[in-house]
Amino acid sequence: MSEPQKAFSEMTKAKDKIIVPLDVETAGEARKIIDEIGNEVGAYKIGLQLFTSAGAGFVREVVASGVKLFLDVKFHDIPNTVAKASIEVARLGVWMFNLHALGGSEMMRRTLEEVAEFCEKEKLQRPKIIAVTVLTSSTDETLAETGIGGKVNEQVLNLAELTAKCGLDGVVASPLETALIRENIENKEFLIVTPGIRPSFATNDDQKRVMTPKEAVESGSDYLVIGRPITKAQDKLAAVKRILAEIEE
Repeated sequence: MSEPQKAFSEMTKAKDKIIVPLDVETAGEARKIIDEIGNEVGAYKIGLQLFTSAGAGFVREVVASGVKLFLDVKFHDIPNTVAKASIEVARLGVWMFNLHALGGSEMMRRTLEEVAEFCEKEKLQRPKIIAVTVLTSSTDETLAETGIGGKVNEQVLNLAELTAKCGLDGVVASPLETALIRENIENKEFLIVTPGIRPSFATNDDQKRVMTPKEAVESGSDYLVIGRPITKAQDKLAAVKRILAEIEE
């Protein structure tokens, strides 16, 4: 881990690195998870399932309650559509949201520019904008099926470098590629958000490229998305504390 990254890690408490995904069917279930865990984690994530079920209204509700929220919508469309949709996300007041780096440089640059302009005009805090590289469920074979040559790690680095050139705040990438990104991206404030995190007591489920929380932090991950090991636990708060103990040991 680089010196700037070590400094970041020292300043950031382990609990602030954890993002809990609210991958449930209803707003009621999501509220229960937030109520049980509270501020013992850094942020919560609303993805496509809950966003489709509960809508923007629930996002506003969560943000209004003071919860730090990552809206995981993975926009991928023509530049104008993504930029305009991203302005609406910024209007919701979320902390962070994402789009697909495969959408290309024009889509990413235009989104960043228009969101920044909107937030300045409306005197709003600009949300962090990050780009998805390669999904953690994907393998070399998955890429080949879609006509993308090369290895997963090569594609991840290519998309991370493109994202950095476009000025976005960071990427979503498997923890297995974190060190590679850190070694090749000059901007040491470039964020790496890592799903595919499985503590020692959990299974891998449908994630192919996984790592423990401690290993991910040591390799340079800024934020760890940890879902089922927490949200499926009978005692969710106890699961969080067990994960924090793993990171801090």
